[in-house]
Amino acid sequence: MSAERLGLTEVAERLGVHYMTAYRYVRTGRLAAERDGTQWVVLASELDHFDLGDLGATVSSERSVDRVSRLAERLLDGDENGAWTIAQEYLAGGASPTQLYQGLFTPAMHVIGERWQRGEVGVADEHRASVVMSRLVGRSGPLFRSRGTRNGTIVVGAPAGEMHGLATSFAADILRARRFDVVDLGANVPTDSFVTCVLGTNRLIGVVISVVTQESRKGAAELIRALRRAKVSVPLFLGGAGVDDVSAHEMGADHWAPDVSAVASKLDD
Repeated sequence: MSAERLGLTEVAERLGVHYMTAYRYVRTGRLAAERDGTQWVVLASELDHFDLGDLGATVSSERSVDRVSRLAERLLDGDENGAWTIAQEYLAGGASPTQLYQGLFTPAMHVIGERWQRGEVGVADEHRASVVMSRLVGRSGPLFRSRGTRNGTIVVGAPAGEMHGLATSFAADILRARRFDVVDLGANVPTDSFVTCVLGTNRLIGVVISVVTQESRKGAAELIRALRRAKVSVPLFLGGAGVDDVSAHEMGADHWAPDVSAVASKLDD
């Protein structure tokens, strides 16, 4: 009998935690997992003796999973108003704008991505959901405005061939909340254009390259080499579901960013 293999959505449901909490368990090595294409897979047996530890900071289990599932359905239906209502409920419950992105928006998009991988939703459904999510990000942007002395400018973007732009939007807003100025180039940026923008940015203190799919690693590695050739001396961060700490350093990045907070913490040092 073959061992039962679980996606991260199923792992989160069984553990009673956020999708992103399960994701962090895997990315930090706390929970053993392996890659299946662009998805992480966990053997069900790994959960039998898994120690949840201190989850004091984790937002409510079943309610969180239910909220993420409801948002995913509203996104797939193209229901922007319904999706925004769920977001407002989350904020009204005490969540910060950053938690909105990390604890609700990102997990909902992961759920949709996993459903697409399983063939449960089509390409048009996934695109419709992404468009609605982009509009939610547009509505949420003003919530991330912060006052005070600016900490410098960060260029954020995805390399040529990486078509997922939501990740850069999430990162840009969260960094703005930490009092960084951000130039968000979005998805599928030609290497030469990316380098030109970086060289022309004032008060530049870092570059964040988003890689959502493993297929985009080649474009990211090419971009990093081009930035090195152009004598860009600020830290180069590589993050996203398509890379890990080992591959990020193999590709020439200064730092692997498991999340946006890691970027901010490094630059604040």
